[in-house]
Amino acid sequence: MCGRYCISSAPEAIRRLFRYAEQPNFPPRYNVAPTQPMPIVRLVEGERRFALVRWGLIPAWVKDPKDVGLLINARGESVNDKPAFRYAMKRRRCLFPADGFYEWKTDARGKRAYFARRPGGGPLAFAGLWETWTGPNGEEMDTAAIVTTQANAALAQVHHRAPVIVAPEQFDLWLDSSKVDEKAATALIAPAPEGTMEVYEVSPAVNRVANDSPELIEPYSADAAAAAAPAARASAAPARKSRRREDTDQGSLF
Repeated sequence: MCGRYCISSAPEAIRRLFRYAEQPNFPPRYNVAPTQPMPIVRLVEGERRFALVRWGLIPAWVKDPKDVGLLINARGESVNDKPAFRYAMKRRRCLFPADGFYEWKTDARGKRAYFARRPGGGPLAFAGLWETWTGPNGEEMDTAAIVTTQANAALAQVHHRAPVIVAPEQFDLWLDSSKVDEKAATALIAPAPEGTMEVYEVSPAVNRVANDSPELIEPYSADAAAAAAPAARASAAPARKSRRREDTDQGSLF
């Protein structure tokens, strides 16, 4: 599955990759979480368009969003069968601009966070589905979900599921539902080719949604951090004593 991801490339770099008409200026996001607004690219009257939607698809036929769970992912193996996704798969396919995604692995050492991206970094595209939900008072909200599939060998070391990565030459095949039906588009739902993604451990700070900084995607080692902690505490102790002496001296001025 995919429960957090990152969009850190410059807006112009993302625009060059997806070739949409708009020129949005948006800040980097290092910890995008469900229910937050995020960008997608979709086809409108034959042209690629940038749009902000809520992450967490609400099917158009739902009367009350509380009646369904938070649909942030759509399993690729069943998108043509599940009532929540099959109409969107026919008519409302989209792409999620991203720079990578987070996943967690639990082992004997605890739960650790990992980041997956293109080797060396750079923007990429997740396959997505979108819908417009209309509320009881006529209000409309566009929502979307990321399509997932089996992870490739590199990613499977952390988790068995991963977003479907759509290559630039396949963008139109995924987006153009007027020319490419859902059965043909399903052929794009496959693990990322080997060698096209890298994964490495990152700081547990990503666990907190409020944290949103470049440090979240920097390589991190929990083992190294644990080993360094005693030395860091020892070196910090004299500094605390020094500050107390300085505070005492300053106190005589007041």
